[in-house]
Amino acid sequence: MEYKKKLVIADRSEPKEDFVFGTRAVIEAIRAGRSIDKVLIKNGLSNELFGELYQLIKEFEIPFQYVPLEKINRITRKNHQGVLALMASVEFFRIEDILPAIFEKGEEPLILLLDQVTDVRNFGAIVRSAECAGVHAVVIPEKGAARIGADAVKTSAGALNIVPVCRSANMGTTIDFLKNSGITVVAATEKAADDYTRVGMSGPLAIIMGAEDKGISPAMLRAADHLAKIPILGTIGSLNVSVAASLMMYEAVRQRGLAHE
Repeated sequence: MEYKKKLVIADRSEPKEDFVFGTRAVIEAIRAGRSIDKVLIKNGLSNELFGELYQLIKEFEIPFQYVPLEKINRITRKNHQGVLALMASVEFFRIEDILPAIFEKGEEPLILLLDQVTDVRNFGAIVRSAECAGVHAVVIPEKGAARIGADAVKTSAGALNIVPVCRSANMGTTIDFLKNSGITVVAATEKAADDYTRVGMSGPLAIIMGAEDKGISPAMLRAADHLAKIPILGTIGSLNVSVAASLMMYEAVRQRGLAHE
């Protein structure tokens, strides 16, 4: 399993720096294979060296964003040349590479998809629970996801160094891939008719969780095979997303245990 080998050799220490600035420095960071969360580019930047950087960003499918100069200046006032790369504390993977290895090992995949979960502490807590529940991989979108820096790793109690994190350029396409691979997709939403304990989760499974304020996007809800709700009996409208994710994952664990008794 190639992805497991990568996890063993990956640097598990906290990063010495949280960002790299300057066009040439960012180019070299990409070529060196450093894990980059996102590249920030000054609005309107255009020169020959930037053209080289842009080609590498596209080739390696690195998320990037054009931003006002002031945003980069808030991070560093050094000679950044309008380019700054926010470094990730973990290595990113592709679910298309990981899923076959799970099946080859004879295991039933348990995948977690996070839609618009941007709070770093919630994200870290979710991955911590995912590791405890035996989740094989966590999938996040390239845009609209929590920043995976040292704070996220700390909140996860190190679980981010164990559970593969996969980035998806298109979550809808990823769901289609999972479904075509024999994975049942269940979305947790208060809009569901069925209680989460009554939805089948004992086989190959992907669970979708959304942010507390926005929930899961309508397109992803439509793509799911089943919708499941966690009953709210009090007056507060929703659970913390990390708590809700834990309930969903451990319901899958419970059902799998019953299926193998």
